[in-house]
Amino acid sequence: MTDSSDNLSSSSSQPKGATGLKRIILATGYSINGLRAAWRNESAIRQEMVAALILIPLALFLSVTMVERILMIGSVLLVLIVELINSAIEAVVDRIGAERHELSGRAKDMGSAAVLVALSLAMFTWIGILI
Repeated sequence: MTDSSDNLSSSSSQPKGATGLKRIILATGYSINGLRAAWRNESAIRQEMVAALILIPLALFLSVTMVERILMIGSVLLVLIVELINSAIEAVVDRIGAERHELSGRAKDMGSAAVLVALSLAMFTWIGILI
């Protein structure tokens, strides 16, 4: 009987995939492909990226403290992050099947709720700092 930890050892003769710099380069390519796919297929991503292209430079030019600037930019980037995750959830659910299922609807609704929370955080952050 073999120990299951033997299969996980780093000294395995069969590498699991790319490592080091090659892995980083491949991962960067996959990430860029993901951003392109989101831009092409998701109008919400396009809207939020346009907003980010306006709000981030605005945050850089406003007379606020460094911490406030970081919070303003971070909240905008958080919206993009959550929207990307929500889009991924929706793509997976749609890939599974087109028929309506309670769990599929719940997953999509929860992803949408996460975006709403992130947008609310960004709005409250910007209003709290600017007012």
